[in-house]
Amino acid sequence: MGWRHRHGQRGRNPKPINIEKPLNNTNFTPNKQTNQPPILLELAEVEAQRLVDLEGLSQEEAGIKMGVSRGTVWRLLQSARKKTVQALTEGRMLQIDFHQNKDE
Repeated sequence: MGWRHRHGQRGRNPKPINIEKPLNNTNFTPNKQTNQPPILLELAEVEAQRLVDLEGLSQEEAGIKMGVSRGTVWRLLQSARKKTVQALTEGRMLQIDFHQNKDE
């Protein structure tokens, strides 16, 4: 169970968040000794995640910048986020695929 703390003096204490599967590590360093292959992130997935999650753009704004529809940005985000969480929870390396053919 993850306990949170109230910031400031006003308001009620936040409810605890149920954590189903706690992490064993508090730091993330990919385990190079694992027999599992790295998780490949497409360059488009990284760009969509950068624009929306890091830069704070809406999916529609990110789609305009990338020259794709909002739906495509949503699909790229879903895939990138899933792969990122998988790497964090399994201790696997993330590798960006710079050589992916754009027409595939």
